[in-house]
Amino acid sequence: MHISHSQLKHLETVIGQMTRFDRPADAVLSAYFREHNKLGSADRHLIAETAFGALRRLIQLRALIAPEKATPRRLALVALMKFNKLNVKELTEATSAGEREWLGTVKGKTLEDSLEIRAELPQWVIERLGEQTPEAVEALGQGLMSMAPLDLRVNTLKMKREELLDRLNADGIACEATPYSPLGIRLKDKPALSKHELFKAGAFEVQDEGSQLLGLITGARRGEMVVDFCAGAGGKTLLLGAQMSSSGRLYAFDVSEKRLANFKPRQARSGLSNVHPQLLAHENDSKVKRLAGKADRVLVDAPCSGLGTLRRNPDLKFRQSPDSVAELNAKQASILASASRLVKSGGRLVYATCSLLPQENQAIVEAFLAEHADFRLVKMDEVLAEQKIPLQCGDYLELKPHLHNTDGFFAAVLERSQA
Repeated sequence: MHISHSQLKHLETVIGQMTRFDRPADAVLSAYFREHNKLGSADRHLIAETAFGALRRLIQLRALIAPEKATPRRLALVALMKFNKLNVKELTEATSAGEREWLGTVKGKTLEDSLEIRAELPQWVIERLGEQTPEAVEALGQGLMSMAPLDLRVNTLKMKREELLDRLNADGIACEATPYSPLGIRLKDKPALSKHELFKAGAFEVQDEGSQLLGLITGARRGEMVVDFCAGAGGKTLLLGAQMSSSGRLYAFDVSEKRLANFKPRQARSGLSNVHPQLLAHENDSKVKRLAGKADRVLVDAPCSGLGTLRRNPDLKFRQSPDSVAELNAKQASILASASRLVKSGGRLVYATCSLLPQENQAIVEAFLAEHADFRLVKMDEVLAEQKIPLQCGDYLELKPHLHNTDGFFAAVLERSQA
């Protein structure tokens, strides 16, 4: 495979825009491809895979090049050589003689042995991961650099998992059941699914297995009143609605009109009739007060740093900072306190994030319990056993890519005492 001058130019531009870290990397890529809509699928694939590969290993790349010399062009060239396994000869058409000579020196260079480089995590993240051994931090970092699989969740209102597995395999889409979620299917590859007749019919949704488990541990049942407090685009809302067999009342709250608008077509496909999307101005909106003490279950998938999703969003480790995490902590505590007011006596409150940092997870739960004597922590092992999920975690759900092949997730189940 030989890289052309124009391919390298596109790649250099995309990496340059992504490494400003002023907006999400996937948004940068989408906008670039819209602007350059004449690019063929092979070029798009090369640009996307190489640019995201460079972000995944940016700490290592900068160390190889020397941080002050790590221009977007040099990052692109070393990523092509190191991760796409191209040799200097295959880069001849796109490079100068001086660049090829420089690449030869980089090729033989070895990286210094530091945990930050081995784990490919910034020092501030390593410091905040809690008291883990260097080996544990490195294993986690390696897991976060891996490629995430494509998981589906079967819509049990329309189809059983075994039936969907048979249909997809018959269509040449190789897949298998997920190990933990009884609703999950893991695909071997990443085919385009949006035009598949079963997707259009609402028989399945794309959803990471870890995210499915967050919905399942909420334990929604027929006829209950359930609130998804930070519904976003509604993936977990749909799971809760199916758990409830489309009965009872399911509220999908969010502060983003755009996210709730994106949820509408998904709700229509799902066949659910018990969902009530509600736009909130903030977590203390009067719509929240009206439901005080009425909900059987409340799920709070809180806004967080997203550091558990680095397999998909490698730029987040550079876009977040200690200050942004501190701001999120205040928001998380406020949202959890507000959501707790909805829970009736004997009802359950689930606090969840896609973060790996104890400051966003256990610390928020412990502070909440210290201020709310009417809530107790339900051991996660009890909850998982109730849902027949073959997993043991202790007090909290803590999912990690290198251990569970899911995104990094945290969850705690809190129960309000009977009045």
